[in-house]
Amino acid sequence: MASLPGGTVTFLFTDIEGSTRLLQELGDAYGEVVREHRQLLREHLGGEGGTEVDTQGDAFFYSFPRARDAVAGAVAAQRALAGHAWPSGSQVRVRMGLHTGEPSVGEEGYLGLDVVRAARICSAGHGGQILLSETTRALLGNELPEGVSVVDLGQQNLKDVQHERIYQLALEGDERFPPLKTEAPKSASDALADRIERHVEEMIEQSFTGALSGKPPRTTRWTLFSLLNLVLLVAAIVAVVLLWKLAF
Repeated sequence: MASLPGGTVTFLFTDIEGSTRLLQELGDAYGEVVREHRQLLREHLGGEGGTEVDTQGDAFFYSFPRARDAVAGAVAAQRALAGHAWPSGSQVRVRMGLHTGEPSVGEEGYLGLDVVRAARICSAGHGGQILLSETTRALLGNELPEGVSVVDLGQQNLKDVQHERIYQLALEGDERFPPLKTEAPKSASDALADRIERHVEEMIEQSFTGALSGKPPRTTRWTLFSLLNLVLLVAAIVAVVLLWKLAF
């Protein structure tokens, strides 16, 4: 493994969108597509000072000492991918996610939540899209590559790391992408329903435990009576939530 930059670094993850579908369509020709894709990424990401940390299948993991270099590399790579003549007329679209942090560097590479955050940002995107964390966006400032603008996609919920404000780099003014593939935050009614559901499960467990341990029938009857009331309450809450959603 090459010597990895330490201190404050910007991580860049990439991944081919729809790689399974491409493999099914192209068959043996898919290997050539992956090779050319790797060549383009290594040329442009490495050309901007990036260090290749890892590659698996059609995914890459790079690190950069400077956020601006990482962004320049991502933009150059996306433009090269879009303008490349792919075998068999295939369309190869790569999603990219960037995040800046101060990870630990161990014998096996980078350690810490910053790596996970960068990977989750990449996974939330679509082919051809470049996504930035709020930290990377702040370090980038106003020094954008020519023809590139920044779009604020707002607060997002990412798997395992939860909240993150995400930004998109729009190349040549192209902002047209589907909504990010992130987890929807739970509403207050959802959280209340979850708590009631857990309470119901606990009461059911206590009821069976009491029956097995020989508790008096009166205790069990009261437990079941309370359980019935809770079930009716849950049904009422669900009905209110559904009516509210239909109204809006």
